[in-house]
This record gives sequence, C-alpha cells and structure tokens, in this order.
Amino acid sequence: MGRQVRAAYPGSDNYLVSADKQADRNNAPNGDIVLWGGTGQAKVLAEFLGALGYRLVAIFDNNKSLRSLIKGVPLYHGFDGFRNWRATSDNPNVSFSIAIGGARGRDRSELQRRLEAEGLTAATLAHPTAFVAGSAKVGPGSQILALACVGAEATLGRAVIVNGRAGVDHDAVLEDGVHIGPGATLAGGVHVGECSLVGAGAVVLPNVTIGPDVIVGAGAVVTKDVGPGLVVYGNPATARRSLAASR
Repeated sequence: MGRQVRAAYPGSDNYLVSADKQADRNNAPNGDIVLWGGTGQAKVLAEFLGALGYRLVAIFDNNKSLRSLIKGVPLYHGFDGFRNWRATSDNPNVSFSIAIGGARGRDRSELQRRLEAEGLTAATLAHPTAFVAGSAKVGPGSQILALACVGAEATLGRAVIVNGRAGVDHDAVLEDGVHIGPGATLAGGVHVGECSLVGAGAVVLPNVTIGPDVIVGAGAVVTKDVGPGLVVYGNPATARRSLAASR
C-alpha cells in the first residue's frame, strides 16, 4: 500500500530552519517542497520541513483572500496560481504535501492525485520526534506529526495524517485519506476506512473496524464496529446521524 518510512533524528531541537538557510539549496538535501493549504496545518508542517531536509518554496490555497502565514514563503491562489508559479519555477523536481486536515480526506486525496499528475512528488513526512516502527508501512503523502507513534506492522495508506501524540498500535490499517486527531489512541488491529476522521482524544478498542467516511467525535470510546458514513460520539460511541442524510 505504500513505502516504508522511519522518523529522522537530526540531533537538534531547533526544527525551524531560518529564512536564510531555506534560501540555500545546499541546506536542503531533499530539495524543494510546496504545500497545498495555507492555514493551520501548513504552519504545523512548516515547523519541521527544514529538519527533514526540505526547502519550503511556495504555498497554494483556493481561498483568494488568504495571505501567507509563513514568513518569506509566497502564497498563490488555486490552480491558476499553481500553473503561474510552475511556469516560472527553475526546478522541475519538486515535492509537495497537502496541508488540509479534518474531515476533508477526499479533498486531500484528490489534490494529491492532481499534483502527482502535474509531475510533483508526494512527500511522506514524519516529525523528528515521531516513532515509526521499522515494520510499519506508510504511503506517499502521509504525515506523522510530533510525538505520534505508529506501531509494528501497522499500514498507512496515501494522504493519511496522524496528528501529534496520537497512537496507532500494531497491525492497524488506515486507508487512504484517514485523519487521526491529536492524542487519539487506536489499539492493535484497528481498521479505519477511507477518508474517515478519528477526533482528538478518541479511543478505538482492539480489532474494531471503522467504515469509510466516518467521523468519530472527540473523546469518543469506540467499542464496536462502525458502518460507513456515520457520525459517532460518546462513551461508548453510538451513531448520532448519517453524513449522507445531512448532505
């Protein structure tokens, strides 16, 4: 389902590369990277891209009123802005990451496909303080944030986000576009379907299967399987509504 990745430990607690270092390609062994999404998730990723050997050169967002939140990094609007930037870029080999979280896994996955079709490479990012087991598999475009843990034989698909301090235990499977919120705990053997969101601080008990397009509310305790397209929360978590019915 994806390629293997292990978190890097650069030996420094200064994860934010200064603007002068970002401007020097000699300090970016992994090359240039761009972000799609210019709000909170972009700030989170920008903090440690330098520690992973990337130079952040541009940000893109569909919100035409948005301005760059990252000093020294320009923000362009939509695919028109992307193509204008691409036409003037002197580097044909650029990586990218989709800085869009929450219950927007399908948007994240679709944007990843579009940028790959444009010739960019989806970066797989693990914060220097994250632990990724050597036997785990992590797909292209996935993000494993600060102090997160991905256990033995776990499998993460494409465009997955594992937020800070979240735990994904042994043999768990996260399909494409899944987002695991801050501090959430997934026990061994849990299976989460495409583009589902497990909210902050939620707990999913061993071997539970969560269907695609599910939202698990913050702090929920999921004790049994959850069908597709449901919103569940509480302890124990129960289905409160169907996302399909609310659209």
